[in-house]
Amino acid sequence: MDRLHSLQSDFQSFLLEGDARIQQRVTGTEKASLQVRLAIYHDAYRLRLIEALDSNFPVLHAWMGDAEFENLSLAYIKEYPSTHFSIRYFGHHLAEYLATNATYRDRPFLSEMAQLEWALSQAFDAPDSAVMALDDVANIPPSAWPQMRFSLHASVQLLTLQWNVPPIWKAINQHLHTAEKQNSCRGDTSSTPSSVPSPSQGEGWGEEDINDVPAPTLSEYPQSWLIWRQDLKNYFRSLPVDEAWALAAARDHNFAELCEGLCEWIDAQNVAPHAAGFLKQWITDGLIRKIDWS
Repeated sequence: MDRLHSLQSDFQSFLLEGDARIQQRVTGTEKASLQVRLAIYHDAYRLRLIEALDSNFPVLHAWMGDAEFENLSLAYIKEYPSTHFSIRYFGHHLAEYLATNATYRDRPFLSEMAQLEWALSQAFDAPDSAVMALDDVANIPPSAWPQMRFSLHASVQLLTLQWNVPPIWKAINQHLHTAEKQNSCRGDTSSTPSSVPSPSQGEGWGEEDINDVPAPTLSEYPQSWLIWRQDLKNYFRSLPVDEAWALAAARDHNFAELCEGLCEWIDAQNVAPHAAGFLKQWITDGLIRKIDWS
């Protein structure tokens, strides 16, 4: 068992750090030298992680183009090696890496794009659960409304973004899906959305396609965005500042406390129906999993 553990440790060190000790435990053949055999595993490990990043960040990949995205992926793999048993979660530090690394931090919209795509992937994978309907709320006694506390669906996430990455994401994502459908109709199964070049480079994009992709623009003020999943489909929408505050506060505060906090934006006479309007929209969108009022 000790020898097996030592072999596994040396092999892992080779994959992650290029440690040469494993060469003493591997032999070459007539068809493949020692270096070639090890390189197969070394490269395959990184290619698999690059595929995982592409799966989680397809629009970021398309925007950057294949070459730059591959360079980013290799640098990220070196900085943040995979530590989870499931490759699904590889990439959760990418937005932070883009925001702080000297190569990318002068393009902060890349970090925000990574934030958005990671939030969308997490929303899609969030546990499913039943949600409240408007009829359920109608059965709550009016006297209990001040005490209502809310449990949100696991997919609900809030992001604060200062760049216009959601419309950029929407335009590029639409192009990727169109290209994928065209390839499928031609029977071309070798092409994937990840092979679509960057719109900033222009290659592979028609003039109308490029014009449909907004240029990165910095907003004067940060904008809150809601991301969630409903009926197996992801959605996102911008939120006014009062609704963004209320939805964030709904995790820890009852309805009366939400109304009190909303008085920063709404006069006290109108705050209760205003908050009720938010609640109606949240239930319609499938954001509320449970309401307790006891």
